[in-house]
Amino acid sequence: MFVFMLCLFLWSWLSSIHGLEFHYHNSMEMEQYLKDINRTLPDITHLHSIGQSVEGRELWVLILGQHPREHRTGIPEFKYVGNMHGNEAVGRVLLLQLIDYLTSRYLSDPLVTSLLNSSRVHILPSMNPDGFESSARECMYTKGRYNKNGVDLNRNFPDAFESTTGRKREKEVRAVMDWLKTQSFVLSANLHGGAVVASYPYDNSNGGSELQRGLSISPDDDVFVHLAKTYSYSHREMHNGNSCYDSQDFSHGVTNGYHWYPLPGGMQDYNYVWAQCLELTLEISCCKYPPEAQLPGLWAANKPALLAYMQQVHLGVKGVVMDSYGKPVQNAVVEVAGRRNVCPFRTDRNGEYYRLLLPGNYTIKVTYPGHKTLTRTIPVPYGPDAFSALTHNFLLQTSDYSSTATQLPQSCTTPDLGIQESDSATLLPSVFTALTLFLLQTLLML
Repeated sequence: MFVFMLCLFLWSWLSSIHGLEFHYHNSMEMEQYLKDINRTLPDITHLHSIGQSVEGRELWVLILGQHPREHRTGIPEFKYVGNMHGNEAVGRVLLLQLIDYLTSRYLSDPLVTSLLNSSRVHILPSMNPDGFESSARECMYTKGRYNKNGVDLNRNFPDAFESTTGRKREKEVRAVMDWLKTQSFVLSANLHGGAVVASYPYDNSNGGSELQRGLSISPDDDVFVHLAKTYSYSHREMHNGNSCYDSQDFSHGVTNGYHWYPLPGGMQDYNYVWAQCLELTLEISCCKYPPEAQLPGLWAANKPALLAYMQQVHLGVKGVVMDSYGKPVQNAVVEVAGRRNVCPFRTDRNGEYYRLLLPGNYTIKVTYPGHKTLTRTIPVPYGPDAFSALTHNFLLQTSDYSSTATQLPQSCTTPDLGIQESDSATLLPSVFTALTLFLLQTLLML
């Protein structure tokens, strides 16, 4: 403990004197910075790669918290993702600044200490390092937006509203999809540039019941609007709704994604529908790749919003669902009355559930095969101020009757993964084999 406190003091002291420079660190510089932090503060940080880009660059994630190497029951998982579009570089810079801010103020700043003690924070500064390395320092153009294969990563995820069967999933997208399977994320945001607004799901629609007055409304729309306004009103100017001279006005600085423009294959909808993680898209700068002189001002404008948004991971109710023996059960369906999610929320491998909800009374129904349905009405307070959602555990009882558990749609358990690189590698040989057999059969018939 003494060694940790000494390291933390030295890191805080050095950061207060020098701090992280406001400039665009290339991939090698960013990697070295993350490794230095992890080496200096191994008790509150853990660095790992979730995969590689097309050109082989690591997709580094730094985890921060009291127990960075493992999940602890009752501690929600939060994430920030930056630089999904390679030429939208401000998010990458701000997430590195956020890492510096959190690590240098832990145990000295009450807000930072409470955030890291009550949640586990995952930060992926650059989802598209190849695009970043090829970007031009321009405000509005697209050079570097796409990955090495020329694909927009924010159009490459499975979509709940239209089929993407046969579409190849890029390496960076597959890495994120696999990452979501390893962690039960509760709240997330991905950082973009080119506007100043907080955008929330849905991004797409097929004209069904979700489409209302030009908006694509999710079952958790009230929570999403609250989350978006939390960011916009904590931001220095986003809530004004007119920060960019060449952009449309956004009431309160927020927008429904589909209402702004329809976007198929987006990451925030995928997080929400398939990973049970509520995610926003944060557009944080008018210029996608502004001069470095503007970076300190952009950090000052976004810092309080980034922190306030992290605190919202403690909205609502959380707990463990157990069988009649008190053993946590996986895949119990936890439904909130009046919220018919495309894919019902269910418990993870630890038997845990997290439901982000605004203060109020909610009726929650829990179903699990071979057990009686359990329904409870629960008064839910506002959790962020206390840095904890309400904890409510469910103890199920076995049933003598046939299971009435909610059946998950097939698409919820096995989302369309598209064509993988390995698939395309074996596609030609399989086609060749089929043609060969066909020709042999034809010759034998002659």
